[in-house]
Amino acid sequence: MTDFDVLVVGAGQAGLATGHALRGTGLRHLLLDAADDAGGSWPHYYDSLTLFSPARFSSLPGLPFEGDSGRYPAGSEVAAYLRSYAEHFAIPIRSASRVASVRTAPGSHFEVDLLDGQTLRARSVVAATGGFGNPYVPRVPGLEQYGGRAMHVAAYRRPDGFAGQRVVVVGAGNSAVQVAYELAHVADVTLATRNPVSLRRQQPLGVDLHYWVAWSGVDRLPLGRRAGGAVGVLDQGRYAAAIAAGRPDRREMFRAFTGAGVQWTDGPTEDVDAVIFATGYQPDLGYLPPEAFAGDGWPAHRRGVSTTSPGLGFVGVPGQTGLASATLRGVGPDARRVVRHLCQHLATRAAVGPVPEPVATLVASGRPQAP
Repeated sequence: MTDFDVLVVGAGQAGLATGHALRGTGLRHLLLDAADDAGGSWPHYYDSLTLFSPARFSSLPGLPFEGDSGRYPAGSEVAAYLRSYAEHFAIPIRSASRVASVRTAPGSHFEVDLLDGQTLRARSVVAATGGFGNPYVPRVPGLEQYGGRAMHVAAYRRPDGFAGQRVVVVGAGNSAVQVAYELAHVADVTLATRNPVSLRRQQPLGVDLHYWVAWSGVDRLPLGRRAGGAVGVLDQGRYAAAIAAGRPDRREMFRAFTGAGVQWTDGPTEDVDAVIFATGYQPDLGYLPPEAFAGDGWPAHRRGVSTTSPGLGFVGVPGQTGLASATLRGVGPDARRVVRHLCQHLATRAAVGPVPEPVATLVASGRPQAP
């Protein structure tokens, strides 16, 4: 069993921001990630994904995006940026190490069980698997009997396999609209939503909306975890024009699935080849003990600090401190806040004993431990 001051679960944007915040603290720390490399969910998003925030507002602390700060990076650029970020700051990561469970242990410690059977011990844990690792699919009657292709947008990559098909995309957010717009070039596509799609100008008065949000301080308002849905879909005009032209068209969310398609709310049934749910995600925190959660199933915390488990912190939870939490621009400040708390918390606890084996042997990527 190996002792650390802090174990961070996840090496996506939230975990890397936490790793950066831990530099210089003197705390023995390690990031644990199930993937073979840093990057979290970014390497697995659909190929055409483009950020709706400019590069200036899409960077982690200490390393700006290269190139024009006003451009909108592609998802593949973000994945490459996160890998280079981990290397640039020599953040200690043990890859291919999926966490099976986190348990509280005697002496104010945590025991972190890995899927490979190994157990690590830490004085504190940061759950940084973020808000995009657990795809959410709503319960729709008849889904189990549907004979077509039903999938979450997390599994969608490109439109090639949908050419000439009848496709329904469920959702009213940025991903739903981006994917429906892309598919409408090769397929007959409907965007199914419970409410009208809220399209907002991406560049009011010629300036990206994120500049206005940062200037006004809205990012820092404690608006709750569902505040992001109020922003709507940022558009430079092409999505509004496409929906107005019926490519894709927008319809009220269907009532149920049939064996071959869907039953629309206004009555008729229709055969449908594929349904893609772009219905968001929930935090991927199933490895934490039951006491870490509130009654609604979300983590019990105040601004990223657990209210039920001393020494446990969160980074990357939607609405953690404000509108920007769980975004590239927001995880840095959240991580610094949580690390400051952990430093204070650990200062009141006795130091851990000597580390039985060098941290370097645990870093599967070969990166040394940050000072």
